[in-house]
Amino acid sequence: MVDYITKAKRCKFDNSANFGSVSKHDDGVAAEFYQKSATSFKIDKSWDQAGSAYIKLAECHLKSNRNHEAAGAYVESASCYKKISPIQAISCLEQAVNLFSSIGILSMAARYCKEVGELYEQLRDLEEAIKHFKRAADLFQVEAATTSASQCKQKVAQFSAQLKLYMKAIEIFEEVAQEAVNSNLLRYGVRGHLLNAGICHLCIGDIVAVSNALARYQNLDPTFSRTREYELLTDLLAAYDRKDVEKFTEVLMDYDSLSPLDSWKTILLLRIKENLKAKEQNVDRA
Repeated sequence: MVDYITKAKRCKFDNSANFGSVSKHDDGVAAEFYQKSATSFKIDKSWDQAGSAYIKLAECHLKSNRNHEAAGAYVESASCYKKISPIQAISCLEQAVNLFSSIGILSMAARYCKEVGELYEQLRDLEEAIKHFKRAADLFQVEAATTSASQCKQKVAQFSAQLKLYMKAIEIFEEVAQEAVNSNLLRYGVRGHLLNAGICHLCIGDIVAVSNALARYQNLDPTFSRTREYELLTDLLAAYDRKDVEKFTEVLMDYDSLSPLDSWKTILLLRIKENLKAKEQNVDRA
């Protein structure tokens, strides 16, 4: 019987690293070889070669119409490539997502599509991250995985706002808030979603639109007007309307001392503050 582990070790030192000699074997024997080769390379932490072996394993499974097994092999390959090359990991995960989708295992497709979005987030490619988090949200929605779908939608909204696509972000945050109001599981997050939407409105700088939004949010959730998030938005709006940078800063500091602002909110609030400074300077010049 072929000593697959020894053969895999030899492949490690073979620059071809394409396992071409396996072509002489039938698909079943080849698949076994690639599986054991990949395991050996993983043990040695030879991530590139392990990833390559898993891709070959996936291709063997595809030849035998074992799409589920092929998808699993692509996932294993991605796990190896994540150690050294996020781009290669993304390529493998996208193959897995497409295969899981084709055989109707949408929960797995959604899971790995979300993972692709997270990798693009790490690479700071927000446009690609948006694309994949949106697809993941749609897949989770089909599977009635409302919490996971909501998490992905929030990512889409946050990245859209970072790219200054504020209206798109507002629409998604309000949609997520509406869904959360009707869910005992998600209701706790309503005020946070409305705060995020309100901050995006302030980024646009339309005072009337912000006031109208706050009125709509009270209708959506009557308890919202009794929250610190609502108080923050109304105080920021008042400072913005008066073009008072000092008051705007004071309001933020008071809120942050009790409820620390996350980095996303901080980025957007700094943008608003810069806009406000510009307005204040224009008033001074006048």
